[in-house]
Amino acid sequence: MIGNKYLQALYNYNDRDTSINQLLEILKFKDKDFINSLYEEEVNIDLLDEKEKEFLIISVSLIDHFFQIYNLDIPNWLRDERLSFSLPYYYNRRLSDFEKVKLLFTNPSPFRLRNVYFDLNSIIRI
Repeated sequence: MIGNKYLQALYNYNDRDTSINQLLEILKFKDKDFINSLYEEEVNIDLLDEKEKEFLIISVSLIDHFFQIYNLDIPNWLRDERLSFSLPYYYNRRLSDFEKVKLLFTNPSPFRLRNVYFDLNSIIRI
């Protein structure tokens, strides 16, 4: 159980791409209820199963990235070192080896910190 009602609702989507798209929409419109929930409903990382943790790592990398763009304070729990992958995780799995290497060097720090790599063009609609 993730613990944050908004993140839990996103996790419960059947399709990961849909849940990530919904998260991007929430971030784009700076949804105050969602943002406030991240400060008020801290996630207990110890209670997460592996699938929840994987989803949360991807989500918090996006949240951290956009909070930095919007100059918002980042809740401490989002930066917990347990919220990172041990090996690089490429969100778009249809990347060439060259594109993967390029992402290792060009992705912003919130993604590199968690070992999550996005093709930034895929989140450009924000």
